[in-house]
Amino acid sequence: MAEILTPKNPLRLVVLISGTGTTLQNLIEHISARKLPAEIRLVISSKGDAPGLDKARRAGLPAEIIERRRSASLEQFSQAIFDRCRQAQADLVCMAGFLHLLQIPEDFQNRVMNIHPALLPAFGGKGYYGLRVHEAVLAYGCKVSGCTVHFADNEYDHGPIILQRVVPVLDDDTPQSLAARVFAEECEAYPEAIRLFAEGRLRVEGRRVRILPRPRR
Repeated sequence: MAEILTPKNPLRLVVLISGTGTTLQNLIEHISARKLPAEIRLVISSKGDAPGLDKARRAGLPAEIIERRRSASLEQFSQAIFDRCRQAQADLVCMAGFLHLLQIPEDFQNRVMNIHPALLPAFGGKGYYGLRVHEAVLAYGCKVSGCTVHFADNEYDHGPIILQRVVPVLDDDTPQSLAARVFAEECEAYPEAIRLFAEGRLRVEGRRVRILPRPRR
């Protein structure tokens, strides 16, 4: 059965981080430039020393720490996070370099997005994050790579794909140079997917996400 997502405008976001917060910073900049009709209600970090927390605080955003290692189970960890998302009245939860699996409750189905620095389903799953992804792409001899924005489900890098962007893999690429080229595309693809969600233009049909045309005025 098809589900058409019709959220509110401006979109209320909760952003989940585990590391440097570069994707968080990109969203902050798009919102500040009024390129993205959203507001970040809360930033949650799974690590107390994540540099992304400083980026959140510099932007005046509320930030909290919910550490996986302090939770007795995946269920407890997930519940703690989504309880805070409910309190923040989040329309959409954005994983931004968030390294942990979550159990997504029914009321947040197709309301959690993730961005992955490869063309899923290739080079995804547990352990594929950061430079590890680009090292694997180069080791395999791929001619193209890219990024994928998808709805998260209860498996790593598995939910329905919203958008993908492709970049060439060059003969002299290093993991760092390929990462930079892919991240440049991530900086456009993630805000675009969030905008489509905010406009109610995403329709989920099983594993497929259809992008609806912009309504005529």
